[in-house]
Amino acid sequence: MNLNNNKTKSSQIGLARRLGLFDSTMVMVGIVIGSGIFLTTGIIAKSISSAGLILLAWLVGGLLTLAGALTYAELGAAMPEAGGQYVYLREAYGQMSGFLFGWILFLVYMTGGIAALALAFGEYVGNFFPSLGTEHTILALNVPFFQDSLHYSLSAGQITGITAIIILSIINFIGVGLGKSIQNLFTVIKIGTLAAIIILGFAIGKGAPPEMALNPAGLDFGSIIIGFGVALVAISWAFDGWNNVNFIAGEIKNPKRNLPLALILGTLGITILYVLVNYIYLYALPMQETIGVVRIAEKATGALFGSSTGALISALVIVSVFGALNGSIMAGPRVYYAMAKDGLFFRKVAHVHPRFRTPGFSILIQAIWASILTLLGTFEQIFTFAMFIAIAFWVAAAASVFTLRKKRPDLPRPYKTWGYPIVPAVFIIASCGILLNTLLEKPVEAMAGLLLTALGIPAYFYWKRGLKNGNTKKREKV
Repeated sequence: MNLNNNKTKSSQIGLARRLGLFDSTMVMVGIVIGSGIFLTTGIIAKSISSAGLILLAWLVGGLLTLAGALTYAELGAAMPEAGGQYVYLREAYGQMSGFLFGWILFLVYMTGGIAALALAFGEYVGNFFPSLGTEHTILALNVPFFQDSLHYSLSAGQITGITAIIILSIINFIGVGLGKSIQNLFTVIKIGTLAAIIILGFAIGKGAPPEMALNPAGLDFGSIIIGFGVALVAISWAFDGWNNVNFIAGEIKNPKRNLPLALILGTLGITILYVLVNYIYLYALPMQETIGVVRIAEKATGALFGSSTGALISALVIVSVFGALNGSIMAGPRVYYAMAKDGLFFRKVAHVHPRFRTPGFSILIQAIWASILTLLGTFEQIFTFAMFIAIAFWVAAAASVFTLRKKRPDLPRPYKTWGYPIVPAVFIIASCGILLNTLLEKPVEAMAGLLLTALGIPAYFYWKRGLKNGNTKKREKV
């Protein structure tokens, strides 16, 4: 009898609500501010060579993200469960749509993003310790393949990145309290450093106010719109991850209040930082010197404060990427956990550690798969496939606000989307525009993303059949 009672108690163990408003906001901000803000502006300048348009594009990107955050805030407050977007899609359109989102998330989107951050971490660590960086090759192989051969190389930076994944996964396994402490610390450091660059840039920086004309090159309207659209695609990458805080809604205290506030405050704070940092870049460098520059932050701060600041920016990127990596490792497993609770993933993934109150096995399999992707080092194109589908799922989840208001009118909604129905409609239309742009510019990647998602359909029916068989056996025993 004691054994049965212990099994019952174990099955009833759930996630604990240990994240306050500050913690939730730091998770959101920490995931979003990764490496994008330090690398994107020079790439954007190739599409729109106007300081005024660049700043406008970052502002528009922030406002569109805010529209999405306001929309997701209603969904999160109404359904404050682990899994976030998976839950909204499941409730609005059925289990298959939720599963396909989780399928892409685990297969390439979240784990591929973690791998990308891990490699970026390894690359920037290599600036200080070359033997640990991506430039230091440990192993190089040529594997015969029919009439050709496949080349594979393993760098020390890949091992460094995997080490970071393992360490942070262990920290998040031990408890959400320790994970949130790491997140809070690294997010506060990166916000403080960015704020210092902005303040000191204005106070003692050697720069000049940028020319704010929107069309200094005299381009036709069509060219400006196309360039602006391409810029928004890049900016959406810099804002990517804003919705991941919804994944951990099952561990947020008073989520009906704190989740909407975390989304809104986080998005507003990030947008202000991004616009001001970009102004500093353009204040430091003439427009023609920004075009195509990848490490724009290093070049701009070097112009403002002297070349010795390059090491400071590299250190800041390490801190920023490490914090984003921790937040992603924390958020992702909650989706797989929610899927497993519904019987749509490996059963053990739904297990919550009785002592640490974390989805331990879910964290473990994410760490293993993300490490494999880091070892392969060839996931970048696959991640591009997944980004197209991820935005499509953003649209579907945002549209579920309309669907669920009709389908479940009695669902308690402690927060309702401000500006409804215009705000969610703007977000949906803008996201569809980004999808169309991707489809036109990268049709192969877009179609590959659709194919990758379609591969999840047989997997869904496999787990669905297992769930049905399990329920049948339970009824037979009764």
